[in-house]
Amino acid sequence: MPIKSEVIANPKSERVRRVSELADRKGRKRSGRFMVEGPQSVRELLTWHPGLVEDLYVEVESAQPDASFATPVVAQMAGKAMQSGVYVHKVTHAVMHRMSADAQGVLAVADMQAFLDSSAAPDDFDEHAMVAAFWQVRDPGNAGTVIRSADAAGCSAVVLVDDCVDVFNPKVIRSTVGSLFHLPILTMGTDDFFAWCDTHELAVYAADVYGTDSRQPESLTDVIAAPETLAGAKAVLFGNEARGLTKEVLERTDRIVSIPLYGKAESLNLGTSSAVMLLSLAMSSHVERM
Repeated sequence: MPIKSEVIANPKSERVRRVSELADRKGRKRSGRFMVEGPQSVRELLTWHPGLVEDLYVEVESAQPDASFATPVVAQMAGKAMQSGVYVHKVTHAVMHRMSADAQGVLAVADMQAFLDSSAAPDDFDEHAMVAAFWQVRDPGNAGTVIRSADAAGCSAVVLVDDCVDVFNPKVIRSTVGSLFHLPILTMGTDDFFAWCDTHELAVYAADVYGTDSRQPESLTDVIAAPETLAGAKAVLFGNEARGLTKEVLERTDRIVSIPLYGKAESLNLGTSSAVMLLSLAMSSHVERM
């Protein structure tokens, strides 16, 4: 698809206004589209799901038709998009800033329903599969970070359970740094999650420090030291940033596992704990198969 020769230079134009409204949940719901900002996220979107992209906006140095791209990286993104058959539009700095202050010269508009359709989880999981699940995660930056951790750990899917942040929030997408486009992202209620795990024969591991009155947590070091107990597909469930998991949710899980702390810190934040837990379990599983 050739690049449009005209440079969009009016920050108040209708097209620019519609794109800027995608930063808001109501605007996304109304249009059925979402924005992807920044070269790295856009690159991963174009690499893994080019069919989702409806338009790519790239910043140029002036409003002249022959204006150069703002940076070599922006030029690379434009070339990659054209190779994928995506409509590419040149815009001035003022227009790009009006659409997004975080675009770093490149912004994609993608189809929301097409993304959801492409995020279907596998019908079956193999015996070594691991799913990362997050209950009532509310902070966009945290949601993006934990999706990135799940991707790094080789998880087969991410499940956002109960009342979580909107996965299409631009801050969530930026925080995943492209990992959003590498694995299925599912959303479901608490009861639906446990039913889904049961249907797919996924043991549910709760990541929790305190456990319940009747069930104390196992130490992660003890769990990974006995890899034979890790056999079978599993879903690792993390709780809300402030409150963790409720006792009612914990009682429905198969195992409760805590991360040991050797210093004076009382706890770890969600992003750190998810990275430690998921990568530790992933490494233990890979060592067992060597």
